[in-house]
Amino acid sequence: MSAIRYDLGSDGILTLTIDMPGQSANTMNADFRTALTDTVKQVEGDLEKIAGIIITSGKKTFFAGGDLNELYKVTRDDAEEFESMVNGLKAQMRFLETTGKPIVAAINGSALGGGLEICLACHHRVVMDDDKIQLGLPEVTLGLLPGGGGTQRLPRMIGLEAAFPLLMEGKKLSPKAAVKAGIVNELASSTDELISKARAFIEANPKSQQPWDQKGFKIPGGGPQHPAMAQKLAIAPAMLKQKTKGCYPAPERILSAAVEGAQVDFDNGSLIETRYFAELATGQVGKNMTGTFWFQLNAVNAGESRPQGIDKETFKKVGVLGAGMMGAGIAYSTASRGIDVVLKDVSQENAEKGKAYSEKLLARKVSKGRMTEEKKADILGRITATGSAEDLEDCDLVIEAVFEDSDLKATVTQEAEAKLVENGIFASNTSTIPITQLARASAKPENFIGLHFFSPVDKMQLVEIIVGEGTSDATLARSFDYVQQIGKIPIVVNDSRGFFTSRVFGTFVNEGIAMLGEGIHPSSIENAGVLSGMPVGPLAISDEVSLTLMQHIRDQSRKDTEAAGKTWKAHPAEAVIDQMVGTHNRKGKAAGAGFYDYPESGKKHLWSELEPRFVQQDKARSTDLQDLKDRILFIQAIETVRCLEEGVLRTVEDANIGSIFGIGFAPWTGGAIQFINQYGVRAFAERAKDLANRFGERFEPPALLLEKAEANTPFA
Repeated sequence: MSAIRYDLGSDGILTLTIDMPGQSANTMNADFRTALTDTVKQVEGDLEKIAGIIITSGKKTFFAGGDLNELYKVTRDDAEEFESMVNGLKAQMRFLETTGKPIVAAINGSALGGGLEICLACHHRVVMDDDKIQLGLPEVTLGLLPGGGGTQRLPRMIGLEAAFPLLMEGKKLSPKAAVKAGIVNELASSTDELISKARAFIEANPKSQQPWDQKGFKIPGGGPQHPAMAQKLAIAPAMLKQKTKGCYPAPERILSAAVEGAQVDFDNGSLIETRYFAELATGQVGKNMTGTFWFQLNAVNAGESRPQGIDKETFKKVGVLGAGMMGAGIAYSTASRGIDVVLKDVSQENAEKGKAYSEKLLARKVSKGRMTEEKKADILGRITATGSAEDLEDCDLVIEAVFEDSDLKATVTQEAEAKLVENGIFASNTSTIPITQLARASAKPENFIGLHFFSPVDKMQLVEIIVGEGTSDATLARSFDYVQQIGKIPIVVNDSRGFFTSRVFGTFVNEGIAMLGEGIHPSSIENAGVLSGMPVGPLAISDEVSLTLMQHIRDQSRKDTEAAGKTWKAHPAEAVIDQMVGTHNRKGKAAGAGFYDYPESGKKHLWSELEPRFVQQDKARSTDLQDLKDRILFIQAIETVRCLEEGVLRTVEDANIGSIFGIGFAPWTGGAIQFINQYGVRAFAERAKDLANRFGERFEPPALLLEKAEANTPFA
């Protein structure tokens, strides 16, 4: 059975329905390429009888894009064959585009990547008016570029400047937005209207040709040689480098393909695109990002870490204890998904302040036209702000988000737990204190679990689920369901101090602070952080967390460690933090002064006294940037291996996804464990030993890493 149904009507209108057998979505794989080749041959034979062509889909979505299973396997050795295959596929699409017959894309569902590129190769595009439908070229988010003509057709259609955000940022558009952007021509309210409008275009345009195939064609807004565009393109690479920090080749290759292709005819531009596409598809960064952001993320979202055989649960009423920034964010994220929320604090006034946070976020959406006033009122109506524990009655789940203090957490646990429905779940949002330790205050430790959110909750996608010694599989499974119900990404870890994300995050900030204590210039430290791929430098993020909170967490950890009869190992960063807080009264951003100054008007900037108080000029001048970048990434990857070795992490997928979505570990690497794999486990272990010899035993390779290096086998 062919992947493309061929229906030539008596009126001469040919309908090509893409409907790949055995798949829930259409993808650009070998079966599709074979079907397209056969279809083109048939069109060639029937050309005299054909009045026009409608391309549509037999699936709920129009077309999902390239087959990533195929792409992921392509190596450098396959590059020539891969290029030939891509050019062959594009030649088939190009034939249809240049027959002179009108071709219309009747888009009945989402068209992403290669799916949208098929539509762009048509002369007219009609899409169903459904906000659930997405149109876009998201390849850049996987370290790739649109290789089916997207970098050539889109700029010729809407102009280089308008095309760049869609190509280089992977922005997805709703049907209405796509019409406004000039990517789609018409909207249809029903399937019948979709086909009717497609037929109407064919009847009205018996001969059709793409604008770029017509004599005298000029790119909208001007080509690269146009004075206004040339001026913008002169600074575009620098602006792009400022965003990518040189870590992401895909946006740079997209810019090159689009601009270089715009200076030649379409067919030569298409060949330029293929060369860049093959480079990215066979390159390491593309492999890293595709492996993690597609295959591993799908595995996590599919419930790989959820215990099987337990019925899925839907939560109706959730209590949140603590209406500070974190608790308010959890309440907002929960109510936004249709769940009733009780937001409790020590007073009604404090709770109302927490609810006001949701009102502010929702008002912003309304002002931008992304939400109606009615929807805003509905979400706010789901949040009950209170100072009374009585309002927690009949909650399915209560999440504690109070200050990081064991005694306080024990008090609120006992107060709220009694109000839960039978078999209800109590969860702690603690970032460091072991769940098993906190569960001692619970009457039902089997129903006690950790749900570690990240700030700001409305933007951060990850929730780290922490399983205590007494936590039951049923509680884990149901907690997993809640996290997915509110649209977050769940990773599951076992209990330990700091769990996974906080442990690894701690190594990042501590390493940066330790570098300052060694006399390295703070600007070099911050630059090394962003140039390695981290979202911000370690000193900036330390200010965001607050140095006093870091002190408190450390002191609590030391107290608990020593109470357990273990020796506390001081980190070199501790002395710097104590000096900043105790001697200089620099406590962080919230206090208005930390490693940075925060003027009321103007941008933040590094505290001018850091250099005279900490920097050793000889050390600062002789510091190697690669050493700094490696220290920042290696220390986090090494701690991640320790978490695997100790059984804190259960899977490599959770390690990679958690490191990127939880703490912002350089996405170009594919995650903390994939960073080791792509570096080479043996080479990584050797470099770690070198760093340990020069900068401290914290870089010593863990036994698990040495085992992998000895066998030369990657983590899987």
